[in-house]
Amino acid sequence: MTKATVIQQVAHRWYTRPVLFVADVNRALRFYIDLLGFEKSWHEGNGAGKVCQVYRTRTECEIILCEDAARTDKARLFVSLTPEGLAEFRREIVERSVPNEKSWWGYDVIKVVDPDGNELLFPSSA
Repeated sequence: MTKATVIQQVAHRWYTRPVLFVADVNRALRFYIDLLGFEKSWHEGNGAGKVCQVYRTRTECEIILCEDAARTDKARLFVSLTPEGLAEFRREIVERSVPNEKSWWGYDVIKVVDPDGNELLFPSSA
């Protein structure tokens, strides 16, 4: 290769959505929509299936909820927020009475646990 050789770079974008296993997809939907402010983007079987996806408007946060009685494992999501996003989240957890606790995961975080024990960790300072 010479200095004149142009290296072509291809920008790849990884689009990820964690899958959280839940015992009852409708109960999980109520939690994520009513308490955490998510919206449902799709639901298998025209709303009658056991898999659906939720998302937060104006964010890049999407989660797939999957009802599977054989899966009782838990997940932990680490959600980074901008200072404005953290202020908004703090207001929402008060307004919606979202159960939460202070915790530690390398530094101070706000921990929210869904009805199936999946944890969402939000740094308490942005």
